[in-house]
Amino acid sequence: MKEVTIEQFLYQLGSKDPVPGGGGAAALGNAIGAALGQMVTNLTTGKKKFAQYESELQQSLHMLEKLKKVSLEFVEKDAKAFIPVAKAYSLPKNTEEEINYRNQFMEEALLGATIVPIEMMEVVLQVIIILERLAKIGSRLALSDIGVGIQFCRSALLSSAMNVFINTKMMSNKEKAKELEEKANTLIGEGTEKCDEIFAYVLSEISN
Repeated sequence: MKEVTIEQFLYQLGSKDPVPGGGGAAALGNAIGAALGQMVTNLTTGKKKFAQYESELQQSLHMLEKLKKVSLEFVEKDAKAFIPVAKAYSLPKNTEEEINYRNQFMEEALLGATIVPIEMMEVVLQVIIILERLAKIGSRLALSDIGVGIQFCRSALLSSAMNVFINTKMMSNKEKAKELEEKANTLIGEGTEKCDEIFAYVLSEISN
């Protein structure tokens, strides 16, 4: 991801290759949301009007940089997690032994491919929480950028969730699948509620 341009990434995304796919796009979206938060923070730091928040702003800047980098790493992480799933489909299933091995391999591959987007959702929520605070203490001139950033994060959260559910649906271990789905649903609930509140606040502030 670090070696390709935006144009190259979009070309790869639009090709028939399975990766990068929705998971990689979601991760990139969250990185954009974090970067927009950084921009707002950089426009706010050093201003006398916001001096009382300087320490908090510097901490937010540091955290957003970290979360942006982690999000970009998830572009690769998501692609690597899908490789075993793709491999599982090509395994032979002519004998009972081959079928059992294929099923076991597939189950492990699906678990790995499900855990990655859940971890991504947790990263997204961290960015959302920081943007929520920046909406209150950041420069009013850049408030709309918080609104844009939060929409990228919201999309990244829900997009990652879809990659959870498509994998859990195929898992044989229904108890584990349910556990993962409940985790994803909890993150969806918490994240979208915050995103909607932040967006409504930003919209109210910039339109009045």
